[in-house]
Amino acid sequence: MKQIIVAGNITRDAVQRRTQGGDPVASFSVAVNDARTKEALFFDCSLWGARGDKVAPYLKKGTKVTVSGDLGKREHEGKTYLTVNVSELTLMGGGERQAAPAQDEGADSYGNRANQSQEPDFIPF
Repeated sequence: MKQIIVAGNITRDAVQRRTQGGDPVASFSVAVNDARTKEALFFDCSLWGARGDKVAPYLKKGTKVTVSGDLGKREHEGKTYLTVNVSELTLMGGGERQAAPAQDEGADSYGNRANQSQEPDFIPF
């Protein structure tokens, strides 16, 4: 098998589905830009099993990722598509940030924080 490592941006939100046998799979596409030629290569990626189910909500359009796995190709209507059966995935950041769910202040076990400044909880990359 041919192994490949691809670092790029997700081009569309991941799609979660199940095979006829019930196996979960998350499908997404990664674009890699070539600065010299101003062209992009697109890789159709599949992440199988529970990992695909767990990570799919974070695979949003524009998110920077690095994937590694088995390189393949498929033909459809005269076009050739590069595919990656993902074995490893690293989220690199980027993409859209989602608002954190609202917290119930009454359930705060550390006391009233109304007088304290509220800063966002995120780690800059």
